[in-house]
Amino acid sequence: MTLTDLPRMLVSEADGWRDVERLHPGVSKMLLAVVMPLSLLPPLMYAYANMAHPGQVFPLLEPPLGLTEAWVVGGVFFVVEVAMVFMMADLIRQITQSMAARPGFAQSFSLAAIAPVPLWLASLALLVPSLWFNLAVGALAWVGTVALIRHGVAPLLHVADHDQAHRVANRITLVGMAAWIGLMMMMALIVSAILGWR
Repeated sequence: MTLTDLPRMLVSEADGWRDVERLHPGVSKMLLAVVMPLSLLPPLMYAYANMAHPGQVFPLLEPPLGLTEAWVVGGVFFVVEVAMVFMMADLIRQITQSMAARPGFAQSFSLAAIAPVPLWLASLALLVPSLWFNLAVGALAWVGTVALIRHGVAPLLHVADHDQAHRVANRITLVGMAAWIGLMMMMALIVSAILGWR
């Protein structure tokens, strides 16, 4: 799978997904090739937006974070993102086992690593100093993430029944959204704590 496969994976259960299933990448390969590089984008783009156009994307963050503060927030955010992929992989495995099939952790991890790719790429919108533009791109990224979950359940987790795959995808989507909201709340608390130490 490459980023050029991503548009087709949004609308198909075959294109791109077959390659992932055929290669059967291990956890370490997906971690090094997908999760870690793309997890770097949001913290780096956050730091850039905070320094290049302070107060325009994050209007409540005034005064803006200093360089050291931005690096601390970005470092914590990166670690939490990577940990969340592992957590989501385990939850995906548990959800699927309780409802339909018995995927291995590697297959669950592959879906947990591929699904948030649109969200990670959406952080590039922080190059544009507009809160509304970034919110719109974030909403589109969520649509992409949901599409990847929907189309990835059957080929990666081996859920053959279409209705069952739909139910599994719904549960994974709900858990993923709850985890993302939790991540955002955690980051807001960390930023608040840093601002409180000033």
